[in-house]
Amino acid sequence: MNAKGYMGKKGFQGKEFKPNVGHGMRNDAAHLAASKAAASKAAACGKRRALMCKHLRMVVFVIGLMGSFFFLDSLMLSVMHRIVPPRRGSGIRKLRGLQDGESIYIKERVPRIMYRRLMALACIAVAKNELQHNQFSLWKEPYRQASAWKPCADKNNQLQQGDNMKRIGFILVSANGGLNQQRVAVCNAVAVAALLNATLVLPKFLYSSVWRDSSQFGDIYQEDYFINFLKDDVKIVKGLPPHLQTLDIEAIGSQITDMDIRKESKPIHFLNVIRPLLLKNGVVHFLGFGNRVAFDPMPKNLQRLRCKCNFHALKFVPKLQETGSLLVRRIRKYDSRLTHLDKQLLGKYIPNPPLIEHNITTQPSKYLALHMRFEMDMVAYSVCDFGGGEKERRELEAYREIHFPLLVKKMAKNTSFSPADLRSLGRCPLTPEEAGLMLAALGFKRETYMYLAGSHIYGGQSRLLPFTRLYPNLVTKEDLLTPSELAPFKNFSSQLAALDFVACATADVFAMTDSGSQLSSLVTGFRTYHGRGRAPTLRPNKKRYAKILSENRTIAWGDFSERVKKMIEEGQRVRPRRRGRSIYRQPRSPSCMCKG
Repeated sequence: MNAKGYMGKKGFQGKEFKPNVGHGMRNDAAHLAASKAAASKAAACGKRRALMCKHLRMVVFVIGLMGSFFFLDSLMLSVMHRIVPPRRGSGIRKLRGLQDGESIYIKERVPRIMYRRLMALACIAVAKNELQHNQFSLWKEPYRQASAWKPCADKNNQLQQGDNMKRIGFILVSANGGLNQQRVAVCNAVAVAALLNATLVLPKFLYSSVWRDSSQFGDIYQEDYFINFLKDDVKIVKGLPPHLQTLDIEAIGSQITDMDIRKESKPIHFLNVIRPLLLKNGVVHFLGFGNRVAFDPMPKNLQRLRCKCNFHALKFVPKLQETGSLLVRRIRKYDSRLTHLDKQLLGKYIPNPPLIEHNITTQPSKYLALHMRFEMDMVAYSVCDFGGGEKERRELEAYREIHFPLLVKKMAKNTSFSPADLRSLGRCPLTPEEAGLMLAALGFKRETYMYLAGSHIYGGQSRLLPFTRLYPNLVTKEDLLTPSELAPFKNFSSQLAALDFVACATADVFAMTDSGSQLSSLVTGFRTYHGRGRAPTLRPNKKRYAKILSENRTIAWGDFSERVKKMIEEGQRVRPRRRGRSIYRQPRSPSCMCKG
């Protein structure tokens, strides 16, 4: 449209539009300025809008990324749970005894996870393990040499002292610690009594404020069996003769504490120091006596006697055998092949004839026992960090100040080791999460039936949840025995520990998280001695495992699994006991077992 045509038009009010040229120029200038201002304002708004859009896109991206991660995590866990439904409703069941008698439900709290990436990979790996049919190698010792070592400590002992030998006095022993420390003290006392040609009075057990157990020898072990089985090696009586019962043993200088005897003292020390006291006063009282006799050098006949005591003479009392038998039957769900370990630990309470339940094909024939050493005292004493933040740090500090004051003073003087250093050195107890990752790397199926010994896990279900997500069929003695069946053992921690000992020793596979634990050590030795080469034990090297876990952000699952398997296999190698090592844990020695 040309200008003339446009100006000939009428306005909005029907009048002919007659423009004023001067006025139009002024209007054009005003319009131009206004347009520039509007354009500038629009540009500023556009920049702000673009910046806001950029931030908004970034926020949406981050939220989306986090959402995708949590969705993937939940999806993998959901898929894992659908593959094999948990037996016994373990995903929601109440786990009793997890922390100082507190009743806890698994789904109440958020799990404490330190290795989220590896846990996600483990969930997938455990699901894949279900598709593998041939996993028999996981349930047997990998070396034929294991079966070449046979138990023989109960035969061919050359002591043969008999009742006609003249005794030079009486030895009293008051053993400290828990069940397993006391067991070691008893066997050491038997060897010292034989060495000194003294009469051993049936050992007593000290009451501990930590263990809070008033059980005595006869509450845990069969007294008459113990005395009769060792009668050809050492004379054992149930009490002092009347003329010595009123004697003030401490006043005459015949009370020997752990402060008076060096740790792992050699036989010559007892001959030079203790024998003169026996000759002079007729009695010596060892107060404590934990780990006070060396493993080497030791005369072969005395070494054999210690093995004979530990592996043959100490039989649990009938009520422990009966309940232990009931516990093992319920773990296995039905009576499978009876082993030599069953016969040694359960006595006459082995089911005979075997009980076969219905639907036998759906029941587990094997189980893995796990001693998960992650109690409050061990966690606090380790001075390690477990990812619990400031709250956990303050809680453990408060516990150390009450229970380990000497450790607190030592820490104040020596600050050279950080929690990270301690972990890299293998000095930190494994968490339940780390134990689960180890078993997943070894190839155990998600449906594997597992027995948890001890069950007082620091952190309760928040710590245990990562493990039960991988292996939901986890049970404790509190799950399998009724309150009335457990009632005779309530408030007797050593007797409850004896039930755990039975369940761990008779397991098809025994796994531990800390090889320094007395329970783990004695169970391992018992399985080595009586297992006939068919009682595998999984023992991690914590220093090597810490190195593997330190690569958790980048390591592929295949590499992780391969390195963990190699670590465990090297720990299972069959070799004779090395000098200075515990005969109770490593009985493969000519003085304890026979080869060939």
